[in-house]
Amino acid sequence: MKTVLRSGQTLLFIGDSITDCARRERDIPLGVGYVRMLADLLQIREPAKRIRVINRGIGGNTIDQLANRWIDHVILHQPDWLVVKIGINDLSNYLTQPKDNPRQSTERFGEVYNEVISLVRKELPATCILLVSPFFASRDTVTRNYRARVLGLIGEYIRMTEQVANRHGARFLNLHERVQDLIRELPADAFAEDAVHTTTAGALFIAEAVYTALAEQAG
Repeated sequence: MKTVLRSGQTLLFIGDSITDCARRERDIPLGVGYVRMLADLLQIREPAKRIRVINRGIGGNTIDQLANRWIDHVILHQPDWLVVKIGINDLSNYLTQPKDNPRQSTERFGEVYNEVISLVRKELPATCILLVSPFFASRDTVTRNYRARVLGLIGEYIRMTEQVANRHGARFLNLHERVQDLIRELPADAFAEDAVHTTTAGALFIAEAVYTALAEQAG
């Protein structure tokens, strides 16, 4: 199995801390998480290809914050492939303080997501897009605690992400579903101790999932 990327293309990742993964703090352009691992997979599995990989994740970002930097961090790079992973901060902010964060509601999340992807379609019509859902690595469906409440709401943000992907002919990866399948066999804290920020094993799992999504022919 190989990706559908071609030699000479640019692959750009944008998102929050899971994408960022210390790229700025440690001055490591690709960070130490799934983006770095995906670049490594491309190198060892498809050595004949020369793919330029760019990481533009920033920890803590919401969809609004992505939109604020979209021209500089996406459009001006003119990527051939764009991978977006966003949503968990919108969900968390809205869940814990909905009155203070109305712009992070599911409806607003979907609206802004649609706006930024529409801009890609307008300015870079040849760019291929993969939208990756937010995920939450917990099995707590029995309490009323924060983790159980996140699991009760995350489906709405996943649905919005998939709707935007379908509207614009983009690929969609339901990462949350895959993580939930994994932690039925693996302890959740082996994937991400805080349910969000992955261990090395968790980052590798995401890298493999993204690699597979980039390898599958679009239906």
